[in-house]
Amino acid sequence: MPRLFVALEVPRNAAMSLSLLRGGLPGARWIDVENFHITLRFIGDIDGRTADEVVDRLDRIERPEFQLALSGIGSFGSKKPHSIFAGVTQAPEMYALQAEIERICQRLGLPADPRKFTPHVTLARLRNARTEDVARYLTGRGNFHTAPFMVNRFVLMSSKESVGGGPYLTEEVFPLYDTGSAWDGTDIYDHPV
Repeated sequence: MPRLFVALEVPRNAAMSLSLLRGGLPGARWIDVENFHITLRFIGDIDGRTADEVVDRLDRIERPEFQLALSGIGSFGSKKPHSIFAGVTQAPEMYALQAEIERICQRLGLPADPRKFTPHVTLARLRNARTEDVARYLTGRGNFHTAPFMVNRFVLMSSKESVGGGPYLTEEVFPLYDTGSAWDGTDIYDHPV
């Protein structure tokens, strides 16, 4: 079974803005644009029955769509930086969705994620990058931000075991409901024309 994780997709216009940040840092292995995402919950390697249960429970989530933007860049690994990331604006709906996904995973017997949820988009993995080069790179790009975008679904993705960074495959799509519509619960096809 491939490694599974739940994520938010990065729309094309935001991904193109992120792609402009690539380069200028020795020791960086840049993530391909089509693999940019925001991980909500890493699940890992699980058996097929558990994967089916995860999909079934995720499919029952009913949450509203919401807006996000990407803002600022940083690095993980303070003494020895190991990755560069773009930050994500604070959105209560994203945190509520992530918390529900975490509860579902734990109810299914998956171990709790030991890391605090820090929404981000990984831009590069670092190998032998010098701390001063990383600091210089971050300083020159600290004012990065994208226009807000609407998040109207979340996805279950898989990755092959590798050093990280893809390729990723979308396994399942879970829509969020539209908060902008005045839908009253009836289907338009129920009414005669």
